[in-house]
Amino acid sequence: MNITDVFADFAQRPVEAARNLPALSAEQLNAHPAGHPNSIAWLLWHAGREIDVQLAHLSGGNEVWESYRGKFGLGELGDSVGYGHSRDQAHQIQVPGQQLLVDYVQACLHALIEYTGTLSEEDLDEVIDHHWDPPVTRGVRLVSLVDDATQHVAQAAYAAGAVAGQ
Repeated sequence: MNITDVFADFAQRPVEAARNLPALSAEQLNAHPAGHPNSIAWLLWHAGREIDVQLAHLSGGNEVWESYRGKFGLGELGDSVGYGHSRDQAHQIQVPGQQLLVDYVQACLHALIEYTGTLSEEDLDEVIDHHWDPPVTRGVRLVSLVDDATQHVAQAAYAAGAVAGQ
């Protein structure tokens, strides 16, 4: 395997985990276990949005969200990423079905994999953010996107297990 193949395999892991969540009703997806502000739907939506927005910034391309905005019907709030959402805003992220969330996360990760396949080693080594010590390279940011998605899908899986078991 070359590094592109390794990264592609790594980047598919969050969507595989999302596909393996127990089947949940819209009520279960949008519930807030233990009063937490973030629902399972919010966690999966956010996993996709954080990849989508940052990838569009890195690539200079369009967000996958453009073809999903109407399907989600979240209005202007859906265009955000979720960072800094108030409790009320997080509760407004209501999604009608689990498959839509999985499809969006999958589409975002597919776009990420396609983009990564176009990059050279020099592209991956390019410093894109000087606000950190050490500065962040494109390659490190790409790994960070998958890592963040993995963490949010894992949180959703934990909550889904608790909700489905009730």
